[in-house]
Amino acid sequence: MAITRDNVLARRAAQAAGVAGITIGIVAVVAMYSTGPINPLIAAASFVPFLLAVTLLAALICLAFRRWILLGISVALLGVGASAISPMYVANGARAEGTTVRVMQANLLFGQADPDSLTRTVRERSIDVLTVQELTETLAASLRAAGLEQLLQYQYLIPDERGGGGAGIYSRYPLTDTRELDGYGPTNLGAEVGFSTPFTLLAVHPGPAYVTPPDIWTNELRNLRAALETAAASDTIIVSGDFNTTYLHKQFRDLLAVGYSDAAEQLGAGIVRTYPADKRYPAVIGIDHVLLRGAQAQTLERVEIEGSDHHGLIVDVVIPS
Repeated sequence: MAITRDNVLARRAAQAAGVAGITIGIVAVVAMYSTGPINPLIAAASFVPFLLAVTLLAALICLAFRRWILLGISVALLGVGASAISPMYVANGARAEGTTVRVMQANLLFGQADPDSLTRTVRERSIDVLTVQELTETLAASLRAAGLEQLLQYQYLIPDERGGGGAGIYSRYPLTDTRELDGYGPTNLGAEVGFSTPFTLLAVHPGPAYVTPPDIWTNELRNLRAALETAAASDTIIVSGDFNTTYLHKQFRDLLAVGYSDAAEQLGAGIVRTYPADKRYPAVIGIDHVLLRGAQAQTLERVEIEGSDHHGLIVDVVIPS
């Protein structure tokens, strides 16, 4: 076939697309493995699947126009990305025997979540333990009036009327050794839950990425990793909260590296996108998580929290007898 001006322009366009896709892919891979306090990379790590989708599209264009070198580099970058993401889509939890506790996680958007709706969800879904962030004194009172404390009669609450720093644990079972975890802007809590087989519960909320200065954000996740290492002395641990970090952040995967599993990862549920939940478009990133040590997730469900900018999570956790 004769080479025409249109052929040349198309091939040049394909080459430009390939170079752009590779550049975006490199940013995605670097962001996935960076631990430095660099806000652009912290932001990019939240959107790695979307960035790699652009690289994949560019790779297909390179394939169609036989830009082999660019295609090879693109495939290599996609392979690196897939190796990090794929564990979330392959169930890796062992069959567990024991008693099931139902845990719910809910960020309450500076106390703007609807108290009646949240209480109804707890009642209808038979929630045993509820962890909340951004709890205000006003909302805590409204939840009490709505009957939440009659359903979950044990509480450890540190509300904050000034902003998003408040937090709380509501439980059907007694709470002992309640404590506030040091080293964070927002409130992070710990407690021992007097279930049939007692377990340690951490209700966590490191500062938000992009908003929190990157060095502080990085340091708070480092503090959380240390807290998880310390808690690992217990046989069974549930860590529930708004982590303000996604599975694609190296800082989050470092939390798992000290002996924990993400409930979604155990079940092969993939990336469960929980934020933002108050837009016309679907949630795009997964920053709410339930981590487990010495326990097994049986089910995981994303649920609506009326009035909040986060979806909630409900996880059935098997606690070994």
